[in-house]
Amino acid sequence: MTSFVFPSIDGGEIDLTQWRGQPVLVVNTASRCGYTPQYEGLQTLYDTYRDQGLVVLAVPSNDFRQELASDEAVKDFCEVNFGLDFPMTTITSVRGGTAHPFYKWLETEAGFTPRWNFNKVLIAPDGSVAATFGSNARPMSHPVINAITAALR
Repeated sequence: MTSFVFPSIDGGEIDLTQWRGQPVLVVNTASRCGYTPQYEGLQTLYDTYRDQGLVVLAVPSNDFRQELASDEAVKDFCEVNFGLDFPMTTITSVRGGTAHPFYKWLETEAGFTPRWNFNKVLIAPDGSVAATFGSNARPMSHPVINAITAALR
């Protein structure tokens, strides 16, 4: 995987190369979606596996018109309602011509484009795409955990 940089919701940048050698679960998120309660499961997943090297990266997107109006509103919503402490980008496009380069790479590399909010992509420690999951895959479900634990070995 080449280097992909996202603006961080906390200021500065998130460079995916900083996590080379670790599995990274990238999730396109939205605050006003029926799947928004998955934030709780993502935090549990992060809490459970971060000491073993897992990184969870949330990528808020308004591509499906279900995100709040500003990065600040998203950050506040996630902190107040879910106590999130994993990395999060600014509001980012994940599909179509304006998609972030990571998502364009993902489409080319794995034929995967988010079809809705809370699609999950597991990047293996070597930078390859290890697994992709749709919105219905709960963060603490067996398929997601099995893919993560395999990537942590």
